[in-house]
Amino acid sequence: MLRSVAVLVLDELAVFEFGVLCEVFGLDRSDDDLPVLEYRVCGLEAGRPVSTTGGVQIVPEHGLEGIAGADLVAVPATRLREYPEEALEALRAAEAAGATMLSVCSGVFVLAAAGLLSGRRVATHWHSAEELRARYPDVEVDQDVLFVDEGNLITSAGTAAGIDACLHLVRRELGSAVVNGIARRMVVPPQREGGQRQFIERPVPECSADSLGPILDWLLGHLDEDHTVAGLARRAAMSERTFARRFAAETGTSPLRWLTRQRVLHARRLLEDTDLSVDAVADRCGFGSATLLRHHFRQVVGVPPADYRRSFQSAAV
Repeated sequence: MLRSVAVLVLDELAVFEFGVLCEVFGLDRSDDDLPVLEYRVCGLEAGRPVSTTGGVQIVPEHGLEGIAGADLVAVPATRLREYPEEALEALRAAEAAGATMLSVCSGVFVLAAAGLLSGRRVATHWHSAEELRARYPDVEVDQDVLFVDEGNLITSAGTAAGIDACLHLVRRELGSAVVNGIARRMVVPPQREGGQRQFIERPVPECSADSLGPILDWLLGHLDEDHTVAGLARRAAMSERTFARRFAAETGTSPLRWLTRQRVLHARRLLEDTDLSVDAVADRCGFGSATLLRHHFRQVVGVPPADYRRSFQSAAV
């Protein structure tokens, strides 16, 4: 269970990436019945200003001691490539104590410098991928994905991909209802998957006449029905080839993969919020059978539906 978050801020801090962490983890949304996390912004010393790339300074309320005991330690992007040893030691101690480590964009360089990424698969902004490989050849860099979840380590690509990684972590630790509530307040979609490619024409589909937004909205309301690419192309008044190309440009994935992902997300919500049987959940989500649901659910979530329900079902059900 995620209860406390510590953010390490270093000089030449990227303001947007830092703001993502503040927005997802640091705001009080108790008026929407969302949990309030203990949130600590930590610098080398409490009250010592940190420079940013945006022409302002940030003054952390905590020093490095604030990192100790946090469930999650997050490192936003920085242009620095050499880091104070005391900061790296604080990260090592937190990881050894069992904290989950999260980096946004070039924050991954800080984790690598601390020696926490050896032999592990990570994501970073595509622009920094070659540099990361050159500096840390023992790290497996995947430059094509939005984020990588390795359990106690989550790394993300740049800018908006940090939102996806943070919301993924919230969903993993606190459940669908919480992440959907946060995403609604942020006015962002909660469903982009980490494995889609970074460089897509429209990371967030626009609901306009020349986009697939209306089709995606319609699909979300008809997940229990059978769909084919040919049928969806007809509904969009496009050829199959044009529809598939536009779909990949707007969502970063194929129609059937996107549909499977949405069905799994819907299944997660039903497992959390209802006492429906696994067979009934499979039927409502369009999988047709519990066997097919289990197959796709394990692929996306990593555990069987029954195990997921035991961990995340709401106490009110």
